Amino acid sequence: MDAVLCLGDRAREPLARLLAAYGLALTEVAAGAPIPGSYWGEREAGLIGARLYARADTPLHSVLHEASHFICMSPQRRAALARDAGGTDLEEAAVCCLQLLLAEALVGVGAARLMRDMDAWGYSFRLGSTGAWFARDAADARAWLTAHGITDQAARLTGALRRAPDAAP
Repeated sequence: MDAVLCLGDRAREPLARLLAAYGLALTEVAAGAPIPGSYWGEREAGLIGARLYARADTPLHSVLHEASHFICMSPQRRAALARDAGGTDLEEAAVCCLQLLLAEALVGVGAARLMRDMDAWGYSFRLGSTGAWFARDAADARAWLTAHGITDQAARLTGALRRAPDAAP
């Protein structure tokens, strides 16, 4: 298997433009420096406010996952964002689905490549792989994305952020 695709392995401008369309700024961190806002630490992407932090060795799936959290979170959580995106299990599934759709929007990446990288990193799904989950078990995640206006009925990206608040406890 190929090594996991990292931020430094590709031109950053298309990714930066894609994220900027959602109001998210890609901010590169120097090699070896700690990544601000990283939930997992080490080389994983981090979120603080409307900034997504990553290094050249940050896996692209991590960048797209954190960007997807930003897009899928409620406006209240987005306004107070500092490391932990929070959200429900269904929202987390929607985040995983969205990161694959964002990968499709990046020339030379695509969902199939991102699925392999997600599996290599250790994402776990009931059906054993990201591809099996996406093909046969992600209907609820797709419906969530559509209900929140992030995708249309044909599962195409709308360019919109989630606008709905979190449900009351």
